Amino acid sequence: MIVDDEPLALDVLETFIQRLDNLELVCRCNNAVEAYSCLQNEHIDLVFLDIQMPKLTGIDFLKSLAHPPKVIFTTAYRDYAVEGFELNVIDYLLKPIAFERFLKAVSKVTSPEPQAAATAPAASPPTTAAAAPQDYKEAFIYLKADKKMVKVMLSGILYIESLKDYIRVKTETKEIISYQKISFLEEKLPPEKFLRIHRSFIVALDKIQAFSASAVDIGKTEIPIGRFYKNEVLQVLNQNNLLES
Repeated sequence: MIVDDEPLALDVLETFIQRLDNLELVCRCNNAVEAYSCLQNEHIDLVFLDIQMPKLTGIDFLKSLAHPPKVIFTTAYRDYAVEGFELNVIDYLLKPIAFERFLKAVSKVTSPEPQAAATAPAASPPTTAAAAPQDYKEAFIYLKADKKMVKVMLSGILYIESLKDYIRVKTETKEIISYQKISFLEEKLPPEKFLRIHRSFIVALDKIQAFSASAVDIGKTEIPIGRFYKNEVLQVLNQNNLLES
């Protein structure tokens, strides 16, 4: 059972569940009341449970159950981790949830470790990508912004800027600000498509229109190359230039 008041968050979990042969989605619930009804009528082994929901939080819902199934919390907030583990939850997933992290959590419940279905991509693009890496034009991520999970096509990203605990993702059509560390996306984005050029910037290589020893130009924006990144960045850019030539 998946429980979340955000439809896009439910879509992400449903997509992940469909990739695994040993998970079956029985109930999709928008709130704790619907979840309670599902538990009364269905046999549920595992619940993916959001915490911050209207009327009744996931924590209060879990406390109300005399014999709860196994629970994995899914939340955008780190503050409830201690309370979650005091309630003996299996795992605590922070949104946006990467498929690899989801799989690790599920493996704590199922035995042997779950294997992705044959139709699932061998490696997931960052966060909640729905396309295999070889089909880059169709690859996307979901980022939490304004209490919604916003779909962002990887091929449309111009650059990503770090704003301390937040990131600004600039695309060809919009700008998204999300509570996320830039280092997390750096690990998940395909390295042949994106390059960290500064502690505060990741750029899409195919969107660079010009570069010098100190900056790259993307559209009308000049983005600085960090001193500690300079050698690697110029090596990559010069190599790409030779390949394109």
